[in-house]
Amino acid sequence: MTDASASRARPASGLRREILLVAALLALVLLIYALQGSAYATRMLVEAAAYAIIAVGLNIQWGYAGLFNVGIMGFIVAGAAASVLMTFPVNPAFWAGTGAPMLGEALVWLIGAVLLVALVSQARRIGVPKGLITAMTLATAAIAFMLVSAKFDPATTAIEAEAGFIGGFGLPVAVGWIAAGIVAGGIAFVIGKICLGLRADYLAIATLGISQIIKTFLKNADWLTRGTLTVSPLPWPVPTPNEIGFLWARSLYLALTALILIVVTLLLERAYRAPWGRMMRAIRDNEAAASSMGKNVDGRRMEIFVLGAMLMGLGGAILVHFTSIFDPSGFVDLNHTFLIWVMVILGGAGNNRGAIFGAVFVYIVWTMSEPAALSLFALARDWGSSWFGWVPPADLDSRALQMRVFVIGLTITLVLRFAPDGVLPERLRH
Repeated sequence: MTDASASRARPASGLRREILLVAALLALVLLIYALQGSAYATRMLVEAAAYAIIAVGLNIQWGYAGLFNVGIMGFIVAGAAASVLMTFPVNPAFWAGTGAPMLGEALVWLIGAVLLVALVSQARRIGVPKGLITAMTLATAAIAFMLVSAKFDPATTAIEAEAGFIGGFGLPVAVGWIAAGIVAGGIAFVIGKICLGLRADYLAIATLGISQIIKTFLKNADWLTRGTLTVSPLPWPVPTPNEIGFLWARSLYLALTALILIVVTLLLERAYRAPWGRMMRAIRDNEAAASSMGKNVDGRRMEIFVLGAMLMGLGGAILVHFTSIFDPSGFVDLNHTFLIWVMVILGGAGNNRGAIFGAVFVYIVWTMSEPAALSLFALARDWGSSWFGWVPPADLDSRALQMRVFVIGLTITLVLRFAPDGVLPERLRH
């Protein structure tokens, strides 16, 4: 076979593979609709679509630029918190109390402190030695932290005593989702300024630590998020189940989420095939060669890191509004970091269609493992008792609920064994 005929055969074979996999996934979804009912299956698809948006965000970070981000949960929870703040109804008790002006004053101090630290860190422009700049920046940051904390402590105490928490601004959900992306992207920009110059393993450690800091702050900031008391009910961008019923409301939410996912994917696919996408792949594959050709490696990595984080924040906001409750302690690394990585690895890094396929498939496996395991364990208990006189342990059902971790581990092991590049790997042009 000549090179030309081989290059034509590879895309045709890849297309057939994609069609077969999508058809199999569609058949699995239809089976769940038949077994679990339309309302349950639609809820699962809404959450899977939100996870797909997050997975696409990770895919462009890892698949396009090779950035090893293990702080996914931090961007998700930050985006969710920003959307809650924008969209939750106004709390009149907060605005009528003494905590509001005190909080405003504290925020002014915070902005001034950030500007002062940033100014000191740029002292190299006037010839200050690098070592002295580092010492001055650290000292300024420490003093600024103590001053700002002294302003925030009485404000937060007054808010919790008078109003419980600050509430929200009562804005439309669309504004909240936009704010979610902006806040997550802003956090990524700050992290990128500090960490993108590090090696991949150090970047992973840094993002993981910052993710835990964000979650811990939101979990303990009762004045902002009510902590573990949760904030609910959150508004929907479409009519709620109380207005038009569970199935119609969830179907509309699914349509809106799917539309956002399609638009995001089409825009990214267009960018992927443009010179920007080729430049990103060049930086990923050979950073030294790309840099020697005059490419701004750090700038391009910052772009992709911020863009991916914005999608993660958006996905987190979509998830939290769908569940209609915000609880910072409900965000865990297993569900909101490890599972996302499994989706991208299984689907195929560098291919957005693969990330979407992996997200939907893995979330279906993750969700359906519990009822499937309960049914199998109940069958084993009945047959074992009637045929062999087996006395099952009292906690058999609780053991079945833990089978999802085993099933996900087995799934990723099989994929890495038989399809190490994912079931829909990145298409490379020859």
